[in-house]
Amino acid sequence: MIKALLYAVTLAAASVTAAMANDEAANVKVVYDQPLPNVPGKSIKGVLVEYEPGGTSPAHTHPNSAFIYATVLEGAIRSQVNDGPVVTYKTGESWSEFPGDRHSVSENASTTERARLLAVFVLDANETNLATYEK
Repeated sequence: MIKALLYAVTLAAASVTAAMANDEAANVKVVYDQPLPNVPGKSIKGVLVEYEPGGTSPAHTHPNSAFIYATVLEGAIRSQVNDGPVVTYKTGESWSEFPGDRHSVSENASTTERARLLAVFVLDANETNLATYEK
């Protein structure tokens, strides 16, 4: 039973990483995936996003069940959610995204230094596609 559960979590993490690998000059990796024992049907996923200098992600949305808290671990990230202003967040600064939000700008603010952020998702436990990119 434990092996089957670990295998399922590994497969889910691999499919989430593959679904988010559409980024340009960004390395996206699920680093944490845990069902919430006190909230049936929900889980928490930690996603590490690493941008090379000048790296960017295409405009995208996240699942309608997802609440996201993002914090910059290194460098500076330029971000725009919905029609809000484009904001540059520096190391240690954070923002939130609510269910249904459109993330229209997500990029490294520097052309010479790398940047990293950790996005923490709280969402439906069966959700594996964490980002839908616009074409």
